[in-house]
Amino acid sequence: MEKHQQTIIDRIDELADELLEVSHAIHANPELAFNEHFASKLLADTATRLDVPVTAGCYDLPTAFEAHLAGTGPGPTVAILAEYDALPGIGHACGHNLIATAALGAVLGLRSVMDTLPGTVRFLGTPAEEKGGGKELMARRGAFKGVDAAMMIHPAGVNLTTMPCICMAEVEVVYHGRSAHAAAMPHKGKNALDGLLLAYQAISNLRQHIRDHERVHGIIKEGGTAPNIVPDRASGDFYVRTADEADLAKLKPRVEACFQAGATGSGCEVEIKWAEVDYLDLNTNWPLANAFQDHGEALGREFLPARALGGAGSTDMGNVSHRVPSIHPMLACAPRNVVIHNPEFTRWAGSESGDQAALDGAKALSLTAAQFLLDPELQAETAKAFAVSKGLT
Repeated sequence: MEKHQQTIIDRIDELADELLEVSHAIHANPELAFNEHFASKLLADTATRLDVPVTAGCYDLPTAFEAHLAGTGPGPTVAILAEYDALPGIGHACGHNLIATAALGAVLGLRSVMDTLPGTVRFLGTPAEEKGGGKELMARRGAFKGVDAAMMIHPAGVNLTTMPCICMAEVEVVYHGRSAHAAAMPHKGKNALDGLLLAYQAISNLRQHIRDHERVHGIIKEGGTAPNIVPDRASGDFYVRTADEADLAKLKPRVEACFQAGATGSGCEVEIKWAEVDYLDLNTNWPLANAFQDHGEALGREFLPARALGGAGSTDMGNVSHRVPSIHPMLACAPRNVVIHNPEFTRWAGSESGDQAALDGAKALSLTAAQFLLDPELQAETAKAFAVSKGLT
């Protein structure tokens, strides 16, 4: 492993300038879920030019891609995952340019030693993490079939061996009423905005009676066109979050009842459109996570307990983690007080600190993957931990 380690690190260092050009280009051209055409093409073209041929537009998703690196003989399969979608209005405030660059660098690092490794490396470009659950859609279409371990990194304000994650369901609601002149004939109208606001208030009341780890939050997207017209249409987007899938199944009907109450109280019709994909909690594989931490510490990073983040988010990597052994560690690219999904985090994702996180992430991922491919004991521990965790979730 020592020989492989130095070769991998040297190769990633050799490619550092090119990798960071990719990161900066994606950062400067943020694209929303399922529309990451620039980022997907840039990553695929760069990998292909550096002897990792990529198949674009796979698994029925135009901005997904896949590549395979074959080793010297039979062995396990490791998947390295890239994300590259951005957030509306605030760009790469989740640092997906760093995630994509770390994954690309990790695969290129592994490419330099594949002639001495058993097994296979699968490089997956996964669109639509922020909205749409691209990894779940890819999983349903076979992207993780035969995978023995899946891994990626995520930037943050601290170094964590895993990301605290909870389940999430997304729902869009549309209220349909009847417009009328709000001054001359208000009695002729049915106010769709009233329906949405009644539901919003009902959800606010519901929050008093859910558990500390549960969340319901949303926005109003449409509320009418003019003050003197009774709105005949109003719409909003909401997220429902819980600790696990069982609790999510219990909370969703309670939230839906709030939407129905808005329709009943306003006399409007309501469409309730739950997203196709629910995001699951993260089932971290601790033997793999500990191996990653060892490599991260060797690069000079100090890891804190997961609770140090002070909260929990959601990711479709959770869905992957319930199918195959997975890790989703976080690497600091910003000060601890700068949180993701904040405009200030966007700046840090394009900074020198962000550059270092991308390169360290590439090295730690590559080294962890190489260790897994080489070490039957780690493979056995990983498989056993996953089997046990499935019985507990």
